Amino acid sequence: MDANVILSMYEDHPTARCPDPAAENTVGGMENTEGLAARVIDLTKSFGSGSGAVTALDAVNVGIRRGEFTAIMGPSGSGKSTLMHIMAGLDDPTQGRAWIGDTEITGLGDRELTLLRRRKAGFVFQSFNLVPTLDVKANILLPFDLDGRRPTAAEQHLVQDLVYDLGLGDRLTHRPHQLSGGQQQRVAIVRALATAPDVVFADEPTGNLDSRTGREVLRILRRASEGGQSIVMVTHDPIAASYADRVLFLGDGRVVADKPRQSAEQISEHMLRSEMAAVA
Repeated sequence: MDANVILSMYEDHPTARCPDPAAENTVGGMENTEGLAARVIDLTKSFGSGSGAVTALDAVNVGIRRGEFTAIMGPSGSGKSTLMHIMAGLDDPTQGRAWIGDTEITGLGDRELTLLRRRKAGFVFQSFNLVPTLDVKANILLPFDLDGRRPTAAEQHLVQDLVYDLGLGDRLTHRPHQLSGGQQQRVAIVRALATAPDVVFADEPTGNLDSRTGREVLRILRRASEGGQSIVMVTHDPIAASYADRVLFLGDGRVVADKPRQSAEQISEHMLRSEMAAVA
């Protein structure tokens, strides 16, 4: 994803009217959609056509509660990242509907969707997606700049704490090419959390980090959820998933299990059983 695409996710646009948010009464087994930070209904995503078509998601229903830390797990090709990208408004479903908060994003225009993402969501990508021409400080403050405002005192304090906690204090004037992969990932995490968005979507946020920094990132995400933010994290790591309140397991494009908080050992056992069942 190049710099222009990164900017387009936050780019300033005039406010436009959003569609009516009325939705079905059930999401992923929940009878009441009130209090959900994100949700999808009957979500299907296919790639290709005819005999070569591949179904990445098959009639998925998921609701993410406000203040909930949700981990999404599953083998490669199970649809984890596809589900998160559609929930975040970064990809379109083939069928089904998706919401961020009370706003349906399915079919939402680019301007309205950009405004909603900029105000309501934060993103951490596997590929970092930092703007290469900006230094660390400017990358972190990019969402504020594109929103045409300065950080509030509370937001400045939050950013300072995150920068300190993740050991970036001596890197603020560096450009992305001067940073290691782990440092770039930490910058992306600070940027995603800087505006205290309602929901943060994180794709393998600890994948490029050493174990100590990875634990610190997970503690920060956990703290954010305890403060009322919703975290949606795709991960292959049972230890990372053990920090979540809830673990969704995907297989062949479907949610095959929805578990409350699990230990790393329990998660590993479930993954092993799923893999054995798949080859049986």
